[in-house]
Amino acid sequence: MTHLTDDLHAALSRQRIETPSWGYGNSGTRFKTFAAPGAARDVFEKIDDAAEVHRLTGIAPSVALHIPWDEVDDYAALGRHARERGVDIGAINPNVFQDDVYRLGSVTHPDEAVREQATQHLLDCVEVMRQTGSRDLSLWFADGTNYAGQDDLRRRKHAMRSALKRVHDALPENGRMLVEYKLFEPAFYATDLFDWGAAYAHCVAIGEKAQVLVDLGHHAQGVNIEQIVAFLLDEGRLGGFHFNARRYADDDLIVGTSNPFELFCIYAELVAAGHSTDQRTRTTAQDVAYMIDQSHNIEPKVEAMLQSVLNCQEAYAKALLIDRDALKDAQQAGDVLAAHRALTDAFRTDVRPLLAEWREAGGLPTDPIAAHRASGYQTRVTRERGTAVGGGGYPVKEKVMGT
Repeated sequence: MTHLTDDLHAALSRQRIETPSWGYGNSGTRFKTFAAPGAARDVFEKIDDAAEVHRLTGIAPSVALHIPWDEVDDYAALGRHARERGVDIGAINPNVFQDDVYRLGSVTHPDEAVREQATQHLLDCVEVMRQTGSRDLSLWFADGTNYAGQDDLRRRKHAMRSALKRVHDALPENGRMLVEYKLFEPAFYATDLFDWGAAYAHCVAIGEKAQVLVDLGHHAQGVNIEQIVAFLLDEGRLGGFHFNARRYADDDLIVGTSNPFELFCIYAELVAAGHSTDQRTRTTAQDVAYMIDQSHNIEPKVEAMLQSVLNCQEAYAKALLIDRDALKDAQQAGDVLAAHRALTDAFRTDVRPLLAEWREAGGLPTDPIAAHRASGYQTRVTRERGTAVGGGGYPVKEKVMGT
């Protein structure tokens, strides 16, 4: 059995996972959104739920916001509300895909007026960063085309670059712009930010504050995501993750459920980079933003988020247990299977007793999900909030059933 050493304790205590506000409200799939009893009805309740996840896990100290879904009149007050509950405001996520005017795109739209509207919204979100103390602006665009010849692909590339550059240059001194990519959807012929290479090329051209964000659900089947992670780490351009799991496309399921070995291999690369002799690689690895981006539709919201955070913690703990010396020796000797076993031995380790030991040492419940179920939190918020009627990421309507 693996025991908790001082080094393991310190490493586990440094782990941070950011949870998303939209994961606590009534959000669902493209098919149907099922209203959940006790789901958060506004951003303040979302922060309360995020604080509950952090209280039970100790490694989820921030919550990402989505604007305008989480728009408020006083962001300073929202920040105080978060801090009073023991969490901080994390990444700010603009929305340039929901309005009708974005039917043909946002910052790459053929109409200059629409492009300007979209870019101004991004700049408004930079101001939200300043007011909340957020470091990261997380950017995803639905921009693309459905048919060959629909638009000029190079014009769209230049329009994307121009908008990103304006936003980059407006960022706070310590701010970062995390550029996300996606293979397809909702555009099916061409997506303007179609893979990590496109995002990387824009970031390199734009400036040091621009880095690539990797969403685990945004790749073609069979793509080696950990290799992309390793490449971006080595280039000093990996800014963050949106953790989730997929079986087919962008399923937004709980991370680590469909392919836990992939999640482990990603963390293996991150841990290795964190101990690299190359200063840039090491610094990049130590500054990665780890964020959840999932759609909890049939699962209880808070419990689903707990499961997500704990799955990331288990994958990270296993990556910390890799015998790096044995792995390196086998790799240098060309011993293919010994190298593979050095990796899989760590993956097969049951780290739950180790994590229970770490939690006990930190005054946390040894089984966070059991503690959540026993706490009465869900019963209380269900009684207080009822079942709000709302769908997708949109602000939940005032109509409430069961109150």
